[in-house]
Amino acid sequence: MKKILPAILCLVFAVSASAEKKDWGYVTGSLESNSNVYVEDAVNDFYPSMQPQLKDGNIFASNNYLKVDWYKDRLSAGMQMEGYFPSLVGYPVAQNNMTLSNIYVTWKDKSYSVTAGTFYDQFGSGLLFRSWEDRMLGLNNALLGARATYSWQDKVAVKAFWGVPRLGKIDDNTAMMGYHDGFFGFGLADVQVAGADLSVSLSSLLGMDVMSLSVEGSVLNKHEALNDLLLAAGCRDNNIGWSGRVNMDYDGFFLKGEYVDAGKQIVSVPAAMNGRKAENGNAQLVEFGYNGRGLGLTVTGRRMHRMNQKIYNYVGTDPGYGSAANMLSYRPAMSTQYTYMLMTLNPYSPEIGDKVIKSGEIGGQIDAFYNFRRGTKIGGKRGMKVHASFSSWYSLDENGGTAGGGLLFRDFSFDVEKQWTKKFKSTLMYCMQDYNKHHEMTGLYIGQSHVVVADMLYKWTPKLSSRLELQYLASKDDQKDWMAGLLEVNLAPHWSVFASDMWNHGSTKLHYYNAGVSFSMAHLRVAAGYGRYRAGYICSGGVCRAIPAYTGANISLTASF
Repeated sequence: MKKILPAILCLVFAVSASAEKKDWGYVTGSLESNSNVYVEDAVNDFYPSMQPQLKDGNIFASNNYLKVDWYKDRLSAGMQMEGYFPSLVGYPVAQNNMTLSNIYVTWKDKSYSVTAGTFYDQFGSGLLFRSWEDRMLGLNNALLGARATYSWQDKVAVKAFWGVPRLGKIDDNTAMMGYHDGFFGFGLADVQVAGADLSVSLSSLLGMDVMSLSVEGSVLNKHEALNDLLLAAGCRDNNIGWSGRVNMDYDGFFLKGEYVDAGKQIVSVPAAMNGRKAENGNAQLVEFGYNGRGLGLTVTGRRMHRMNQKIYNYVGTDPGYGSAANMLSYRPAMSTQYTYMLMTLNPYSPEIGDKVIKSGEIGGQIDAFYNFRRGTKIGGKRGMKVHASFSSWYSLDENGGTAGGGLLFRDFSFDVEKQWTKKFKSTLMYCMQDYNKHHEMTGLYIGQSHVVVADMLYKWTPKLSSRLELQYLASKDDQKDWMAGLLEVNLAPHWSVFASDMWNHGSTKLHYYNAGVSFSMAHLRVAAGYGRYRAGYICSGGVCRAIPAYTGANISLTASF
């Protein structure tokens, strides 16, 4: 790594300078590096020697990503390299290699585009199909193949693609990353995906200026060479799914609806076909709301039955196939995505309960905010923002009904943001959560927590500011009450220092402390810290993955050019 990465960077900068000098277009790129040094911590029940990717006394792990793109008129090309030396503890799969993960060429005109190589795409909300990268989750299910798009006067848009999804797999012999046979991580002989999407703007076709109205439809075929057990369970080598959607906007009001039929999905059952069978999956999504005059209101309802789109169907407990990276669709948790420490102790995501939820979920969310304008009695001199959210989700029974289901998650929060003076701003927040730790298994304990947060920002000078978070969680579940605090000091435009602690004073008496510093300048940011982290979940966009407890130092670097 010490020899290869600098050489690659030098080559990229040389090509960029030469391209600009000779009018060969221009080059952009980014480098991201996240590294940890792990420390044994018996109090936190963390031992580096017990981690599969840390061998022979190694306590260092590092994830690295280098992305380079070249643009010249209508032509563009790019690549991404990933290096794991080895991968960080808690990643979906343990890796120790360097690989070329993405490479593409695209020609784009006013009305059409053609891409060969790797690409990302999505149908509608992603319930039927989504290909994307999220480094926090350890997810990169890019397609390797070809895609074409065409649009006609903003009235009709169509796209079609074929590709092989990328998925890494644990090698049973070495417990390290071993890709499927194929091209840098793409199992060319295993799974192929083909799809098409059509969008028609009825308002443009009919000349409707006051309203936006469109209808959309998608179809997806996944071809997978299945084994005898999956074929006997009712699966087929070619699984066809489809979706239909409608979108409307009028004078601040909006309405969206989507129906998805995902085709046959593998279901785990107590005793049938070696514990598995195939059933049709389907989902319904409705969203409506209003934005205008300082008010924002969104109401969302969703039902999902057997919606478990995997890249690879699997039999057994193979950790590669069963990891969070084995996703072919997007099932976000429709509840408020918090950033405060104590509000994220028990997050909800359909992915978390994937192995125990009987057949799916049903529920909804209401999200509202109002901005009291300046000069009003409530808004005062500088205005005030009020926000409230409520969501509730229940499991479905084996037949897709609600009779045998149970509570999965319920969340209510209310916060007030107020700029008191030119220097002082505060946010006060309350949150109540009911959560089923076993995700719908009836007769088991439902936990409840109440969290209050005070978030205060003070600008001492135009360059110096500080932010203080004070949090308290009250609960009667097995971990009882928590306290948390965070102090952040920013010296613009370069430096930031922080220290935080979460204390489970109600049960384990453990402190989960963290402190760090960061430096930013132009297109470069470097951050370092040290802390103890509890076992839990990392969530991004409502999708979560489990992480173990660990203790150690970390350093991260991001750069762009």
